[in-house]
Amino acid sequence: MGGHWVHERAAEPEDLGRFFVERANAGDVEGLVELYEPDAVLAFPTGEVATGSHEIRQVYEDLLAGGPTFAPGDQRPALRNGDLAITSTRLATGGATVEVARRQRDGTWRWILDQPNILA
Repeated sequence: MGGHWVHERAAEPEDLGRFFVERANAGDVEGLVELYEPDAVLAFPTGEVATGSHEIRQVYEDLLAGGPTFAPGDQRPALRNGDLAITSTRLATGGATVEVARRQRDGTWRWILDQPNILA
């Protein structure tokens, strides 16, 4: 595996979507995994789910193996309630993402639920 990246933490929930695009385009699987809490759930359009860092890491290793490019999309302002926030992005392909982020003890944000494509 390559060198270790120093990953910026999400100061705001909206940072997560930007970090996702940057890290995915860099092929940074570990950086993507760090966007999620250790027991987070990542859903697939097929209805399957990946739970926890290990399964999420496997998903992104498989996804990034082909070297895809991700476009930023139109990120919506986060909807917040205390330490929870809903983040969403309308994708250039016409789909949309929706995620739930939670504020961490250090004040940064990580996703706990991720539905990457809610519109086909």
